[in-house]
Amino acid sequence: MEIAAILAFSAALGSGLLALALAVARDVRPSLPRWCFVAGMGLLSAESIFSGLTQTALLPEQMVYWQNWRLVVVSLLPCTWLCFSLTYARGNYRKSLAQWRYVLAGVCVVPVTLALAFQGDLLVSIAQKESTHHWLLRLGVPGLVVSLVFLVGAVLALMNLEHTLRASVGTIRWRIKFMILGLGALFVVRVYTGSQAHLFGTVDLSLQPLDSAGLLVACLLILASLLRAAPFKVDVYPSHAVLRNSFTLLLAGIYLVIIGVLAQWITLFGGSAAFHLKAFLILISLTLLALLVLSERVRWRIKQLVSRHFNRPLYDYRLVWRTFTEGTTRRVEQGDLCGAITRLVSEIFQAQSVTIWLADERKEKLLFAASTLLSAEKAAPLQLDPADAGEVIDALRSRPEPVDLDASKEIWASALRLCHPAQFPNGGNRFAVPLIAGGEWVGVITLGDRVGGAPFSFQDLDLLKSVSDQAATSLLNVRFSQRLIEAKQLEAFQAMSAFFVHDLKNTASMLSLMLRNLPIHYEDPAFREDALRGISRTVAHLNDVITRLTLLRRELAIRPVECDLNELVSGVLKAQEQAAGVQLVKEFQPLPKMRLDPVQIEKVLTNLVLNARDALGPGGCIRVETRRRNGWVVLAVADNGCGMSPEFIQDRLFRPFQTTKKNGIGIGMFHCKLIVEAHRGRIEVESTPGQGTAFRVLLPLTQA
Repeated sequence: MEIAAILAFSAALGSGLLALALAVARDVRPSLPRWCFVAGMGLLSAESIFSGLTQTALLPEQMVYWQNWRLVVVSLLPCTWLCFSLTYARGNYRKSLAQWRYVLAGVCVVPVTLALAFQGDLLVSIAQKESTHHWLLRLGVPGLVVSLVFLVGAVLALMNLEHTLRASVGTIRWRIKFMILGLGALFVVRVYTGSQAHLFGTVDLSLQPLDSAGLLVACLLILASLLRAAPFKVDVYPSHAVLRNSFTLLLAGIYLVIIGVLAQWITLFGGSAAFHLKAFLILISLTLLALLVLSERVRWRIKQLVSRHFNRPLYDYRLVWRTFTEGTTRRVEQGDLCGAITRLVSEIFQAQSVTIWLADERKEKLLFAASTLLSAEKAAPLQLDPADAGEVIDALRSRPEPVDLDASKEIWASALRLCHPAQFPNGGNRFAVPLIAGGEWVGVITLGDRVGGAPFSFQDLDLLKSVSDQAATSLLNVRFSQRLIEAKQLEAFQAMSAFFVHDLKNTASMLSLMLRNLPIHYEDPAFREDALRGISRTVAHLNDVITRLTLLRRELAIRPVECDLNELVSGVLKAQEQAAGVQLVKEFQPLPKMRLDPVQIEKVLTNLVLNARDALGPGGCIRVETRRRNGWVVLAVADNGCGMSPEFIQDRLFRPFQTTKKNGIGIGMFHCKLIVEAHRGRIEVESTPGQGTAFRVLLPLTQA
């Protein structure tokens, strides 16, 4: 068997095994990018099989037959891999798919339709080069279009994969880097061979071993990615700006220029049997160059070498400060600012794991804010209980300098280490640096997994302290800005309420006049009918406006009495059980009597149930539960409706005048939060867009 056939079947085996491994893996979450990868590798395996069968064919007719089927498989590749590049490791891939929906439809429908409808016209003739005895298969118009769409799809996939890589930092980049480099190597080769086929209008069978070699290289790099970490369990959120300054496109351009010059040189000077080997070696060289350029360890070693041997500081402080300031100045939301800080700290100190924990308003808890290591779901089990969090806060208040967590033997350091699990055995020590601004303790940054396990020097710690102080100041400014915005909103609302009150007084006067005239004109049927309609509208209007305008009192007075929460909930739900098209499920556990304000708790439950009803579609379900949990009574209201985005929950849900309803003014959840906090409780919320929302009201069994 020829070497070309061996390469093709080896590539088919490698890609097929990768597709099978990902298809049956139980530790990889089911997702669209996973199945796009499985489908893409399966198609590449099938294409390599057809290439191998072509190489082993003895008759020209057999070559044409197998190449026809190879082109049919090629027509399916652009849509599959472009979809993968838009979804892989992206937490916001639904937005990417929405933006690219027309392009996806085009690269899916056009080549597949042509390949299936005009399969007999994909290849129109076959000939053999006299000088090299290589077979050339001329493409028909449908075949040229399929080749062009595949070429465009490969370039677009490269651009999107690079966009994902650039948006990642820390351990997330470490996990996905080899997957993207492997696919990059594959598509760079395909760009070359595809451009040759489209340029000359022929399929040169002598170039297909390059495709097989590129696929083998890609399989090895992808295997390294799968063995290194779990690349399908990470999410980054790249912006949707126009893709430009693409390094992968530059790499592909360099490769094409070199190969083009080499091909012309060989053509002019009589050819070379080793052309494919030379092209393959150039591919390997450029792939290794990309690995070096993207290697955090190599860049860190170069920086250390320059600092050590050329008597320069380890950091260009002006550049660091300008970068940090520019990266945080425009961040006006706390979550967005924390995400920017973690990325900048990771890049400045080459620490792949950086996490920010912020203190709550009472300085009793440490809440997860952002991380290059953890997602919100993974951080939830690591959150410290109030007792441990209090010890950490008290300890770091008296230690404004960075603290080596691994060297410290204190109990609070052990607790904080659990919040920051190490990813690499040789990643160096983990550090914690408090965020303190204006004497106020804001939170703590934990960082570790440094590139190459480099220890933190005096310069590192000094700069880290300065960066943390600036970060704390920025976070404090954002908090003050949010409080100022809320104060301005309340002030504006007070001015607005004056107009509402005036309108309500006028409405009440009209209603009073109508009631006075009612005995006089009672015998007039038209007057009675008109009066009843007017009274009904006016009363509904009064109740709605007055209720909404009285919700924003800052000082909420509660009148607790001993009551049974289950009885209270049952009474509220009776009015909701007859709602059309809504299934109401109740599950109550026995509860002790508690001191609550029944009127206020009824408002909370009514608002949660009504919100759940508004979020439901046909056949929706609302589940209301009560139970005990670790000294708390939990009242849970869950629905399977439209859900809410994480950004809305974090930044807007419990703020006044923030709503997703067309006719709402956005004070219901704000009022619920005031009521629950007045009972010394709290509200927890979990929501997934398109799947539903769950609210949990936690009330302490013992009221202070």
